[in-house]
Amino acid sequence: MSLPNLITMARILCVPLIVWAITSGQMLVAFVLFMLAGLSDAVDGFLAKRFNMSTELGAMLDPVADKALIVSIYVALGFTEALPRWLVILVVSRDILIVGGFLVAKMINRPMPVRPHPVSKLNTVAQILLAGLALGALALRFDAGSALPVLIGLVTILTLLSIAFYVAEWIRHFGTNGAAR
Repeated sequence: MSLPNLITMARILCVPLIVWAITSGQMLVAFVLFMLAGLSDAVDGFLAKRFNMSTELGAMLDPVADKALIVSIYVALGFTEALPRWLVILVVSRDILIVGGFLVAKMINRPMPVRPHPVSKLNTVAQILLAGLALGALALRFDAGSALPVLIGLVTILTLLSIAFYVAEWIRHFGTNGAAR
């Protein structure tokens, strides 16, 4: 277990604390933990690359930690009505769709390479910015003004585009070398 992997595991273990903080109204605690989780993501990535500490386990754990954090925060913010529930459903459904698609492909012996689409990377950045803004506004008690609805719109558009790109990729994948049975 390398240091970057330990940092990633700590980020995963931090997720329930952030959810507890949000649902308990402890927004400053949630915001600080969210910022620390973001910092830890940068640190573990830097250490893994800079000091050649990359591992196969780390390559699998890091996206799990990222998704666990984003999905959990969105669900908690939806639960507390800090974000619209329809947006939470859209974001979570997209992730379930993606994971489900890759699992189905693997189960029918037609595995697909896991390559995040550039739109999905932009989507992740927008999702993080929106979660950070929502948490920051609640924690530091400021009015996010029009930035919140603009980011909600951006996350919505990017999430829908991401779904479309993944569905198109699956159609191409399953349409080549024979149809899925």
